[in-house]
Amino acid sequence: MTDSLAPAVPSDTAVPPPKPATSSVAVPDHAERVVPLRRPGRWITSAVALVIVAQIVHGLATNPFYQWDRFQYWFARPVIANGLAITLEVTAYSAVLGLVGGVLLALARLSRNPVLRAVSWVYVWLFRSVPLIVVLLFLYNFSALYRTLSLGVPFGPAFFHFDESKLATDMVIAVVGLSLNEAAYAAEVVRAGVLSVDQGQHEAAAALGLPRRYQFARIVFPQALRAIVPSYVNQLIGLVKGTSLVFYVSLLDLFGSVQSMGATYPGDIVPLLLVATAWYVILTSVVSVVQFYVERHYSRGALRTLPPTPLQRLRAGLPALIARVRRETAS
Repeated sequence: MTDSLAPAVPSDTAVPPPKPATSSVAVPDHAERVVPLRRPGRWITSAVALVIVAQIVHGLATNPFYQWDRFQYWFARPVIANGLAITLEVTAYSAVLGLVGGVLLALARLSRNPVLRAVSWVYVWLFRSVPLIVVLLFLYNFSALYRTLSLGVPFGPAFFHFDESKLATDMVIAVVGLSLNEAAYAAEVVRAGVLSVDQGQHEAAAALGLPRRYQFARIVFPQALRAIVPSYVNQLIGLVKGTSLVFYVSLLDLFGSVQSMGATYPGDIVPLLLVATAWYVILTSVVSVVQFYVERHYSRGALRTLPPTPLQRLRAGLPALIARVRRETAS
């Protein structure tokens, strides 16, 4: 019945084919090239920064007040080398003793014993409150308070006696003072690193049935090192520069040697200060390089891919930078 109502179409009439659907989106020509977004502000800022750096370098190189010939003379003199060796020795001893003391203080602070927690908190509070120079001067004059030290029964007879003036040399005073101060700051760094480990790791370590010391040494502490290393390296860099204060306890470190030579040769004070600055920059740069590789080592297992080394980053970034400059100059 429906077919009877449809209009009749002559058999000789051709039905035109349907027109193809036209899209409103223009198809890009293959010859067209995508032009990157121009950022003139970035190039202007870079140019201004380079001009400022060039002016600073030009001023350092051309100003006769810096006396670079005297800087070259003093840079590797034996008196400077001896002071540098003392700085490295004091830093090494203080860093090791300070880290060991910081770990013990952090464990005491995290323990369940209220006495240990209180003693650790008082120690950290005291040595973070007292300036380092005060600690060094107090230890330097310690023999005025206690001329002899003894070992024996507490509040009872003593079995061994020591002459404090002979035992406390300048090196011992410097190392003890820096270590006591460093342990207070290292304790907070270690404690923060241990607290940064997820609680599930503590529960998993306890579920293995390991003793508490093995739980800390094998599972918790290696994970905490990822948070401890950057902060403690900052403390270590501060320790390297803090060794300049041992000059006040008659120990001629790098800065003490520079001060002594500056008093003998007043005309060379500026180049001598530049020598000390250069050596401190070298020492802190070496510590920073060691920090990078230590962090890279302990990041294994936490990252899918290890961060590239500076040499790898340079090899990967230099071709991309050259290609980008070529595109910018061609456009």
